[in-house]
Amino acid sequence: MCFSANASFGASVVLGTIGVATIRKVKHPALFPFAAIPLLFAVQQASEGVLWIGLSDPSHASWRHFPVYIFLTFAQLIWPSWVPLSIMLLEKNKGRRTMLIILLLIGLSISIYLLFCLFWYSVSAEIQSGHIHYRLNFPLAFAPVSGVLYFIPTVVSLFVSSVRRMRYLALAILISFIGTKIFFDDYLISVWCFFAALLSLVVLAITTSLENLRNNSVEG
Repeated sequence: MCFSANASFGASVVLGTIGVATIRKVKHPALFPFAAIPLLFAVQQASEGVLWIGLSDPSHASWRHFPVYIFLTFAQLIWPSWVPLSIMLLEKNKGRRTMLIILLLIGLSISIYLLFCLFWYSVSAEIQSGHIHYRLNFPLAFAPVSGVLYFIPTVVSLFVSSVRRMRYLALAILISFIGTKIFFDDYLISVWCFFAALLSLVVLAITTSLENLRNNSVEG
């Protein structure tokens, strides 16, 4: 996240609290992957907090390498697959579920490609203008395609969902992406993940709504 280690750790604590509250509301297994999103973001933000310390203090230089890979594992590998999977498990409409399965396959494909890149090519991070800039030395020729293939399962799957409130989350994430792209393009990985993490309150609201609907249908 931008700003400081304290801001990252603070965000992690808030997200962890939201995540625990969200998980506690879940009784149906299909909801768990979606409800776990705030907790996953909490771990991701905590890793960036550790990275801030490593980058800010030369005496903690040994803290730089491992947190970079933890953060990028979430940002590059987990989210393109986790998001469509969690949405697909909630979908009851057959046609939309088929579309989400396709999006999941796209997400898995880009996750596998980015996993290869993380192992094969060097990555690093540095503080620039109060933000963390991640330097990924991945093949430039594939960057535009991989960017599109990352965006589609991560964002479009939210629009495909027939869950009523999911559109609010989809619009919020899309707007946060556009805003980050315009104003923080050099720090897109860090800043967009932060803004997306803040939307975990919407995840809590959707989870609560879905759990209540399921309980009411069982009682009826």
